[in-house]
Amino acid sequence: MLGSVVVGLGIAGCVRMRDLAAPLPSSAAEKLSLRGFVSRRTLEDQQSVEQITMAEALSRADIHVAFICTENTNHEESIRQFLEAGKHVCVEYPMTLSYTSAVDLWNLAQQKGLVLHEEHIELLTPDYKQLKKDICGRTLEKGTLHFTGGPLKPNFGFPSFSGISRLTWLVDLFGELTVTATSLVEEKENKYMKMTAHLLTQQHKPLTWIEERGPGLGRVKRIDLHFQDGTISELPAGQREPVGLFMQDQVLFGRKLQGDVSAAELQAERSRILHCLELADRMQQLSGGAQA
Repeated sequence: MLGSVVVGLGIAGCVRMRDLAAPLPSSAAEKLSLRGFVSRRTLEDQQSVEQITMAEALSRADIHVAFICTENTNHEESIRQFLEAGKHVCVEYPMTLSYTSAVDLWNLAQQKGLVLHEEHIELLTPDYKQLKKDICGRTLEKGTLHFTGGPLKPNFGFPSFSGISRLTWLVDLFGELTVTATSLVEEKENKYMKMTAHLLTQQHKPLTWIEERGPGLGRVKRIDLHFQDGTISELPAGQREPVGLFMQDQVLFGRKLQGDVSAAELQAERSRILHCLELADRMQQLSGGAQA
């Protein structure tokens, strides 16, 4: 059994606590045992485990794994601390708010023989899985992915990082991309922002990614994908699965800890994640934007 600690008790942290306390039977997730949680707030016991300090989480010999579920701006420092302490790490996306620091952290994990896993539950959703099936083998001509949502909280980074799950969709669907231009419209007094990024596929087909956030905007993904043989303008309704998204991710993380994921799969995942972070960095540079 690998003793685990959850750092940060927001929505994701609470789900991690729940799933660690009741893992999927007969899966790799059963190898993880919840030993405590870390929070800025002083809280009562959660899932029958007590709150501990960050120093305890880093030093305790019975804690081998950390789940980092804090604001994006805190990810890098927390990952580095746990890796330096010899602990495996599962972190919510984005791993960091810069490509260079992500490379450094992954190199550190490799040097220490530790697993560094970045969660990407957006690739596990039923609608995404169905979309990927629906476009398999089709030739893209052009496409747009437009996300809207409420105002972004502080400490989540530039929109290309805070919204990196949408960028991950595009890279997973269409391969490596090139950023040609990025613009950012901000009305801070109205808590509104709109980032528009223009990209090209390796076949030189245009993709547009729009992140738009502000009061009253519903959380919606809109797609408009044109192929040689037709158009997809609505997300398909995928079949619901009995296992939750975070539990699916926890099983994958558990398989990595057991050495049950091939080197080729690990390398492909690392390449995709770093490519997305590099694109996000480039978008921030092109727009002249600073981290939020």
